[in-house]
Amino acid sequence: MLGQGYNGFLGLIILVLDIYAIIKIVQSSAEPIWKAIWVVIVLFLPVLGLLLWWFLGPKS
Repeated sequence: MLGQGYNGFLGLIILVLDIYAIIKIVQSSAEPIWKAIWVVIVLFLPVLGLLLWWFLGPKS
């Protein structure tokens, strides 16, 4: 019960970071198919996808 507020705050942080990642993916110079693949990964695996993109994703 006490940690319930933290879950919402953590979810909000993850949402903001995922949106940031998707914007950066779309703005990258990667080929469109790879952009689409990365966006799908980030959307369907919000935390893991974000981490994978951070370390392995397209760089500007």
